[in-house]
Amino acid sequence: MKKVLLAFSGGLDTSYCAIHLAKDKGYEVYTAAVNTGGFDETEQQALAQKASELGIKNHVCIDVEEEFYQKGIKYLVFGNVLKNHTYPLSVSGERVFQAIAIAEYAKEIGADAIAHGSTGAGNDQVRFDLVFNVLAPDIEIITPIRDQQLSREEEVAYLKKHGVDKEWEKAKYSINQGLWGTSVGGAETLTSDSYLPEEAWPTPAINNDEQLVELGFEKGELLSVNGKKYSAVDAIKKLNEIAAPYGIGRDIHVGDTIIGIKGRVGFEAAAPLIMIKAHQLLEKHVLGKWQLYWKDQLGEWYGMLMHEGQFLDPVMRDIEAFLEHTQGTVTGKVLVKLASKRFELQGIESDYDLMASKFGQYGEMNQGWSGEDVKGFTKILSNATLIQQSVQKK
Repeated sequence: MKKVLLAFSGGLDTSYCAIHLAKDKGYEVYTAAVNTGGFDETEQQALAQKASELGIKNHVCIDVEEEFYQKGIKYLVFGNVLKNHTYPLSVSGERVFQAIAIAEYAKEIGADAIAHGSTGAGNDQVRFDLVFNVLAPDIEIITPIRDQQLSREEEVAYLKKHGVDKEWEKAKYSINQGLWGTSVGGAETLTSDSYLPEEAWPTPAINNDEQLVELGFEKGELLSVNGKKYSAVDAIKKLNEIAAPYGIGRDIHVGDTIIGIKGRVGFEAAAPLIMIKAHQLLEKHVLGKWQLYWKDQLGEWYGMLMHEGQFLDPVMRDIEAFLEHTQGTVTGKVLVKLASKRFELQGIESDYDLMASKFGQYGEMNQGWSGEDVKGFTKILSNATLIQQSVQKK
């Protein structure tokens, strides 16, 4: 029998795919879930049980949480990446790493085909297909949901026909959780004028007591919270644990999809938003004007290419090299005040702070130049504009 590896979530669409590929297409079906920080041990066991109930004998959960941080999240922080100045690429980034893991595992087991349950209306179909085409060009890609355009009712009826009779009640809100944030989709995000209600958000906003949090960065990476050292992954989790119950990090992103239509999605990303803004503030103190300028340009490009599934393009490694090189002095503490549904950046402490008072204090005193120096500097600086004004007036 030919082997097919199905990217498996345990929901209606991938359950349909599992039965369809085995019963109608005659494949030996392997399933794989990829953990980018959204599955705990209990959830992994539940997925394995769902696969078993569908008759799948070969199911694995591939853990890429650390790889997702080291090869993806780290550079999203270095680049201060917020898509459309709003969205920290919570789902966009993780999909690429899930696709890479699926492609590599498909080659490992000698799969003849890879299947996924994406529809024809979203970004994920492009991200998955693009990675598979690059990393596994000789393996067929099968997408039953996209190709057959089935209704939910037709999928349920098909599964019942094959003895899979479950309560496939459609959740009011679609939740996708990972290390770098949680996306939330519902009826409100299909419109342009509605906001998600309180019950839609995965983490209840129950904390109203303000508190000050100290974030410790070392060469651009968050490695301590309130003075306690953590691994980079655990620091993200700890910050999220502290900040999410304030209702911090909630927003709705509106942007251009890869397939050319506008899309709208809610997200909850307390740790990512605080980290990026805190990191950006620290950089303002320790980096020069042109470093900050070019980081903004390249960070924007990096985020766009990641969002559109182009992570494997060699230019991404080039941008990463630049971003990483800028982080040598991005070390210090950032103080952040947390309050109900907002946070405030209080300030920074760093040995590399370019506001060092021995060179002068803005608006107060100058120690490295005289008044006459400034007069001469300003006269030369104005010269080009003076010449242009004179010529154009004539």
